Amino acid sequence: MKLRTKYLLFVILLHLVTLVLSFFIFKESKLLFIASEVIVIFSLWVSWSLYRELIKPLKFLLQGVDAIKERDFNVRFVPTGKYEMDLLIDVYNQMIDQLRTERTKQEQQHLFLEKLIYTSPTGIIILDYDDIIRQVNPTALQLLGGEEKMLTGQLISDLDHPVLQQIIKLKSGESVTITLNGINTYKLQKSHFIDRGFSRHFIMIEELTAEILAAEKKAYGKVIRMMAHEVNNTIGPVNSILQAVLKSQEQVAGNDDQLLQNTLQVAIDRNYNLNSFMRNFADVVRLPEPVRREIDLRRLVLHVGQLMEMKAGEKEIHFEFEVPEWPFFIYADQQQMEQVLINIIRNGMEAITHNGSILFTINQQHKELVITDSGHGIAASVADQLFSPFFSTKKDGQGIGLTLVKEILLNHGFEFSLKTPAGGNTAFIIRF
Repeated sequence: MKLRTKYLLFVILLHLVTLVLSFFIFKESKLLFIASEVIVIFSLWVSWSLYRELIKPLKFLLQGVDAIKERDFNVRFVPTGKYEMDLLIDVYNQMIDQLRTERTKQEQQHLFLEKLIYTSPTGIIILDYDDIIRQVNPTALQLLGGEEKMLTGQLISDLDHPVLQQIIKLKSGESVTITLNGINTYKLQKSHFIDRGFSRHFIMIEELTAEILAAEKKAYGKVIRMMAHEVNNTIGPVNSILQAVLKSQEQVAGNDDQLLQNTLQVAIDRNYNLNSFMRNFADVVRLPEPVRREIDLRRLVLHVGQLMEMKAGEKEIHFEFEVPEWPFFIYADQQQMEQVLINIIRNGMEAITHNGSILFTINQQHKELVITDSGHGIAASVADQLFSPFFSTKKDGQGIGLTLVKEILLNHGFEFSLKTPAGGNTAFIIRF
C-alpha cells in the first residue's frame, strides 16, 4: 500500500470517528453539534491541504527519478517560492547538472578514445571478459588480412591465424616479436584494464618490417663496403704485379716456360673471380631505384623461361606455363624483374636437383605471379631466415640471391612470399 493511501485512510477514519463521537456527546445540544461538525470539516480541509503540500515534493521526486531512469539529464524544476520545496528542487537541479556534466565528459572521452583507436597506426584488438574479440581497429584488420565481421564475436583461440595463435601464448604485460614468411616482422604486446570490476585484455600489433629491413641493409651495407674496399685494394696491386711478372717472363723466355705462365694466369683469373664475387655483394647495397615502365609480364616470363630452358634441360627439368593469351601489363623495371625471375628459377632448379618441373602461373584476377617448383621444399626450421642477408641452405651459397630478390621487390612495392604448404610444392608468389 502506498504512503499517500495510508495517509488518506488514516485521515478519513480519524474524522469519521470524530463525527460519531461528537454525535453521541453533543446530541442534546444542536449548537455544540453543529460547531463540532464545522471543526471536523475545517480539520478535513487542513488535512487535505497538508496532504497536497506533502505529496507535491514526492511527485517532483518521482518525476526526477523517472528522468534519471531514462537518462534524460535535461529535466530541471522551477522554484515554487516555498522554502522546503525550493531546497529540494535546488538539490535536485544541482545533482542533475552534475550528472549532465559528467555524462558529457564521459561521452567526449569515449568519442576521443574511439577515434584514437580507429586512427592508431598500431593494430589494436580488444577482448571481453571471456577472450572474445569485441573490437578490431582498421590497422589490425589490415595486418591480419581479414574482415571485421569475421573476427568480432569470435573466441580468439578458435581463429587459425599465426599472429592470433602467438597472442594466445602471451600473458598480460608480455611482448614478443615474430616473423612471418621470412619477411613481415611484428611486435605483439598484451595488456589489460579493469572494466566494472573485471579484467579485460587488449593486444597491440606493431609492424616492424620496414625498420628492421632498413637496419639490416644499413648494417650489412657497411660490412660489404668495407670488405669490397679492402679486397679491391688488394686485388689491384696483386694483379699489376702478376701481369708484370707474366709480361717479363714472356719477354725473357718466350713460350718455353708454359707452366709458369699458366700458374700466373690462374692467379690472375682467381683475383678477377674474387673481385666479381665482392661486386655481387656490393650490388645489393648499390641497387639503383627501379625505372618503372609499362611491361608485359607474360612476355617477360616466357623470355626468361627460354633463357633458362637450356640450363634446365641439362638437369631434365621442364618448364610449364599457365599464362593468358593476351598481354598482362605491370609497371616495373624490366631488367630488375629479369634478375628476380632468374634468381627464383635458379633456386627452384637447385631445389629440384634432377628431373622435375617448374610451373609459371599468371593470375590476372588476383594480379599475381606464382612460380612453383617440385623440389624438396622448405624446412620449417629455416623458413623464417630465407630472406636474411647472407643466409643460405647451400653448402657454398653466398646468401645473395634471395636478398637481391627481396630488395628489388620491396623497392617496387610488390608483396611476395615463399612457402611450402604441407605435402605440396614450393611456391614463390609475387603480388603486383
